[in-house]
Amino acid sequence: MSADRPQHKPFPWIRSIMVTAVLGALIVIGAQVFEQQLHPVQPGEAPAPRVPGANFPADTFDGKDVPQPINYSHKLHAGDLGINCLYCHTYARRSKVAGIPPTAKCMGCHTVVGTDKPEIEKLTAMWSKGESPAWNKVNDTPDFVHFSHERHLQKFLLNNKDMSIENAPDVCAMCHGDMNQVGVAKKMKPLTMGFCIRCHEANQGPADCTRCHK
Repeated sequence: MSADRPQHKPFPWIRSIMVTAVLGALIVIGAQVFEQQLHPVQPGEAPAPRVPGANFPADTFDGKDVPQPINYSHKLHAGDLGINCLYCHTYARRSKVAGIPPTAKCMGCHTVVGTDKPEIEKLTAMWSKGESPAWNKVNDTPDFVHFSHERHLQKFLLNNKDMSIENAPDVCAMCHGDMNQVGVAKKMKPLTMGFCIRCHEANQGPADCTRCHK
């Protein structure tokens, strides 16, 4: 990407399309926020598990705060605004990794939304220089552990006839905790071998070693 690209003047019709798209998104988000007000969840209180046929691991983990180049708030985006996890982590449904959204996806909204906010100003400055935030990993497993987001989403979400794509946050909470209630991401589940084994035993997951250690 050329560093001179942000200096180019966008065509007027492109800005009109972007504004229309953002307004449409705000209408949808407003409806989701209204729904949350009808069925509120108290701050700090995780919503009751809504994954039919699944048993949630009870383990918790008080992870350390991980400094990030941008103080991205999951509570604001996923919790208050109701943006689905899979909108940003698009690889999760078809890959081993969940993936980090490209900066272009962030700027799709923030070219017109919150442009005066300090964190958005930092993001815009990076974008203008053709750079992306150097995010620090929060949840990780050793290299000898094979974990597939795709397989787990298939079992608990995509192939679960009682679930819809809107319920993705409930499935993600099984391993990541209720991200709708935290600001900058932090580790809330231990993700140890014992944690995984207990979850597999409770949910009829495979027990042979080669499924996770390859």
